[in-house]
Amino acid sequence: MNFKEEIQKRILVGEGAMGTQLYSHGIDACYEELNILNPEQVERIHEAYVKAGADILQSNTYGANYFKLKRYGLEDEVSRINRKGIQITRKAAKENTFVFGTIGATRSFRKSDLSLDEIKRGFREQLYSLLMENPDGILLETYYDFEELHAVLTIAKRETALPIISNVSLHEIGYLQNGMHLGEALLRLQDAGADVVGVNCRLGPHHMLSSLEEVPIPDRSFLAVYPNASLPDFEDGKLVYQANPDYFGQKALELRLEGARIIGGCCGTTPLHIQSVKKAVEGLEPIVKKKVKYRKIEVNELQDRKPEQSLSKQALEKRTILVELDPPKKLGIAKFMEGAEALRKAGADSVTLADNSLATPRISNISLGSLLKEKSNINPMIHLTCRDRNLIGLQSHLMGLSTLGLNEVLVVTGDPSKIGDFPGATSVYDLSSFDLIALIKQFNEGLSYSGKPLGQKTNFNISAAFNPNVRYLHKAVERMEKKISFGAQSFLTQPIYSENQIDEVYEATKHLKTPIFLGIMPLTSSRNAEFIHHEVPGITLPDSVRKAMASAGGDPAQAAKEGIAIAKALTEKAMEKFNGIYLITPFLRFELTAEITKHVHKIDASRRVEVTVND
Repeated sequence: MNFKEEIQKRILVGEGAMGTQLYSHGIDACYEELNILNPEQVERIHEAYVKAGADILQSNTYGANYFKLKRYGLEDEVSRINRKGIQITRKAAKENTFVFGTIGATRSFRKSDLSLDEIKRGFREQLYSLLMENPDGILLETYYDFEELHAVLTIAKRETALPIISNVSLHEIGYLQNGMHLGEALLRLQDAGADVVGVNCRLGPHHMLSSLEEVPIPDRSFLAVYPNASLPDFEDGKLVYQANPDYFGQKALELRLEGARIIGGCCGTTPLHIQSVKKAVEGLEPIVKKKVKYRKIEVNELQDRKPEQSLSKQALEKRTILVELDPPKKLGIAKFMEGAEALRKAGADSVTLADNSLATPRISNISLGSLLKEKSNINPMIHLTCRDRNLIGLQSHLMGLSTLGLNEVLVVTGDPSKIGDFPGATSVYDLSSFDLIALIKQFNEGLSYSGKPLGQKTNFNISAAFNPNVRYLHKAVERMEKKISFGAQSFLTQPIYSENQIDEVYEATKHLKTPIFLGIMPLTSSRNAEFIHHEVPGITLPDSVRKAMASAGGDPAQAAKEGIAIAKALTEKAMEKFNGIYLITPFLRFELTAEITKHVHKIDASRRVEVTVND
């Protein structure tokens, strides 16, 4: 049989979920490794789907790429596992059954983990391994990231003339996670050469039908649909899908009416589901024309909100001072509010609020930021870590910040939990700092992570962290450039204690147009100086600084005086190179950073007078 000829004439039935069947047998490890360890078990599952009526089998190779197999120490087995996968599938297939080599997506929602070049290299290795066993076609499935799918489809079309099925996956009805409409995505995949375009996973039949109602039948390719059995439930520590084969068959009839030419199953589907689909569609003519339902766009959808003046833009034009003031570790905010007011009066352009710094719980910075904005007319910058919230919590937090008008954010990775008060607490890190920056940028475009419209575009001004206290400064600058490409609009640095280092940072970053706020934190004692020098990774204090702090002995007042003097000198040096100054308040000693803030304004005023006189 010829696949391209058969799909022209009839509706083909795809296989169901291999993983669901293996999971139901108590296997919770690397499914693809079973191609080597227990090929008979994999073959029996394929045979069950053939018996149920599947016309297309897909090899047990979904995650058999270098990066996913590396998690299990199997990165050197890519070729063997993929080739064996096709051999097993071919052995289970009947004469009139097609065998497709399956390649799943590599990217997760941590898009920054792998570059597109790395993904392409891993894809080629897997593709070549599958092609060595002469499958009837290639199935690309469960791609949430359209950029990745388009890239690997382009490679596949260049390397083989075999039929290719290209399936995207949706978080939301009708839209990819980049906000692209499903209809546009399928059209672009068709234009890239896919023989079959479609959608699989995540959504059950009901929501896939809703998505396909808005999609025309492809005119130069065919449509594939592989729904999940249902939404999953979580029982006794296991994911469970409703056993609904009859319902699945009924929905297959509706999927046919939307133009589906291949109907299979994804997560939760069993041979009974596939049997029900086969019974429902067997002998029915494919649908070649349908009426497309177009969604009405609400007038207020994605409306813009009037932005406040951005601190990053302000720093391009004039001196801008940010002062960090840590939220208290205990209840009671009188001293904190007093400090914020003192900093405002001293001339700080913004007070920045850390997000549980050093992995120590503090009063929520969003609550304090809201109070500062409401009661003190301060536009705060809210730090946002990747550590404490999963993807759901981060999106909710961002929507809350936008609702409160807290639009200045600093994205940081966050210190690991093991260094804080609760070393056994979980550090989440669903997203890296790069990914969180990209997510906030997507919010500014009016889209959630899943691609669903937010109803409004947010107006976040995105700052990022830059650590110049590293052995290889050029590597840190490369990270800056990467963050800029993801959407960062300004940078705040870790504290610097050397005037020479300020020159080095300037020379390394002067090619960038993105504002940099140079970090300066006044020292409070010799003990504080020695701790930073010896125990804070990457920071080395000059001998002159350590000697100056040691000269104060045990006199707190004298130590503060020395610390301020050092910080003022560093600030004056920074002002020669940078418009942005980032003062870090130690131990809620706001009188120190308030004095330095006043000093910055005094120096600026004197320089303006000097320029005027010279003119």
